[in-house]
Amino acid sequence: MTLIAGGCSGPLSALDPAGPAAASILTLMSVLLGLAAVSFVVIFGIFLLALRRNRSREASLRLFMIGGGLAFPLVLLTVATVYAVVLGERIVGARTDADLTVEATAQQWRWQFTRQTAGGSASRTGILDIPAGRTIEVRVASTDVIHSFWVPRLGGKIDAIPGTVNRILIRADVPGRYGGVCAEFCGTGHTGMDFTVVAHDADAWARIENGGEP
Repeated sequence: MTLIAGGCSGPLSALDPAGPAAASILTLMSVLLGLAAVSFVVIFGIFLLALRRNRSREASLRLFMIGGGLAFPLVLLTVATVYAVVLGERIVGARTDADLTVEATAQQWRWQFTRQTAGGSASRTGILDIPAGRTIEVRVASTDVIHSFWVPRLGGKIDAIPGTVNRILIRADVPGRYGGVCAEFCGTGHTGMDFTVVAHDADAWARIENGGEP
């Protein structure tokens, strides 16, 4: 059990969320997995019931056609769809205002992060500096091919498409370093196209905003 649990952690583990979006994604995955397990048990149970020698043909037909073929999947899919839509709105954050906006530009094979400060723009390659405990809007774009921005412990992934700017919200609940990767194969250097999100505490972020070193 210890070995199995050990595989659920790590810098790129979506099973070890450190922000509300990633936590919601894990919750959604757990609920859908539970519904899939319920579906398996019910369908397998109906299958075993069909093998009984003394079953009523009429009752079995009604069970398969109405219960197993209509009522059960309709209820299950309705619950899954409604829950996914409601939780998906929270994950996407369509109605959420961000505290900070960062431009993430992908290029074979690196990430460039730029944000506006009182003294102008500040850019870093391969490192995204954010304040901990605050919602960050990342505007993702690409200068060449399709890439994908993903920080598993902080949120979902979003594609970086040439000529298009996509938006994703992330937030780190506590200060720390969080691994990020390009989640779309983009050429021979794809495996090395990673980056780090550094979430700073309030004092460190204040120094950065005043022109100090990250």
